[in-house]
Amino acid sequence: MDQGVVEEWLSEYKTLPDNAVSNYAASLKDKGALVPALYKVIRENYSDLLEPVCHQLFEFYRSGEPRLQRFTLQFLPELLWSLLSASSARDPHTSGCIEALLLGIYNLEIVDKDGQSKVLSFTVPSLSKPSVYHEPSTIGSMALTEGALANHGLSRVAYSGPHIQRETFTAQNRFEVLTFLLLCYNAALSYMTPSSLQALCQLSSRVCICGYPRQQLRRYKGISSRLTVTSEFLVQLITGIHYALCNGDVEVGSKALDDVLYRAQLELFPEALLVGNAIKSSMHCAALKSNNKEGPRSIQVEITPTASRISRNAVTSLSIRGHRWKRHESQEVSVDSESAPGGVAIPEISLTGVSGERMPNGDSLRVRPDGRAPSDGDPLGAASEVSPEPRGHDLTGRGQEVRRQKSVRRMVENEGSGIVLAGRSQY
Repeated sequence: MDQGVVEEWLSEYKTLPDNAVSNYAASLKDKGALVPALYKVIRENYSDLLEPVCHQLFEFYRSGEPRLQRFTLQFLPELLWSLLSASSARDPHTSGCIEALLLGIYNLEIVDKDGQSKVLSFTVPSLSKPSVYHEPSTIGSMALTEGALANHGLSRVAYSGPHIQRETFTAQNRFEVLTFLLLCYNAALSYMTPSSLQALCQLSSRVCICGYPRQQLRRYKGISSRLTVTSEFLVQLITGIHYALCNGDVEVGSKALDDVLYRAQLELFPEALLVGNAIKSSMHCAALKSNNKEGPRSIQVEITPTASRISRNAVTSLSIRGHRWKRHESQEVSVDSESAPGGVAIPEISLTGVSGERMPNGDSLRVRPDGRAPSDGDPLGAASEVSPEPRGHDLTGRGQEVRRQKSVRRMVENEGSGIVLAGRSQY
């Protein structure tokens, strides 16, 4: 049944006119049985359909139609594993058509439409400017040296290329070509199917654990010889694994990331260790998506909230000072006598014209109009009289006024809304 689906697919494209290629590319996603059948052919190295399938996949990529190119790229992880396993088994006859397909894609990607060598450029982000991956405020204080200020507005650009065209795979150029192919695959990650992302994670685990003790832990019974890898190749694998982790393949992605870090530790690859551990730490800090593989494709990052999302009631040093030393607009504090417990009357206190002597408890001993001082038996049931005459420029009176204001503030802060101002002579 799978063979019939593949044969129909092979014959269908050959009879298409040039103006029908776009519609044909759009209809490929509706053929649900085609992709699993093609995976089965690629995994069977001795299949008679492998060579015509590789040839048609190359024709798809050479057509220049983006959807046909992405259709070919989704099989790249499985094609890489077939090539590496065949080279490890020293059986080049089973991987000849796969080598030709991969070299053809590589040679097409390293040149532009005019046949000139491409030079890829990558802008290195500056830590002093915010991005979707970081906020300068979370890094800490940065030294404002003359060199830092001079490079503040400059952007560093890294270049890759020009790349040399290859006609065959050798031990020296194999991973150079494969790393570049993974770079092209990662550029189209958002278009890759879940089966392709799973194949990428399986490729990562197999390449990193074959021939090592962890192979027994994973119970993988494939090839047992060790595969040579490079740090750049592992970094490209980690990039794809990160995307798979954030888009539903949590279990297989976590295992693949652990296996890549395991191999990077054995090989002492600093670049792979840095990128892999950074992604692993970010996975612990951010909640992963559920296993729902539908919906928009994305990579999770933690973004600092913007200024509009910060509460307007945020506590700052300025608000604390304003709260502690806030002055009343009316220069007088009136406390209702009914709010006092026990029905004790609360005197009306003037903050600008207080007269009388200071008592140890902070109250003033005021003199009544008749010249008598309040006694212990008089609980100030009525409002105490306050001298109407201002103190003028008397320094002594001004000092008493300041002390009186501080005493009132302390009493308001300590007692809150239940302050009871009683004119007692002593505690």
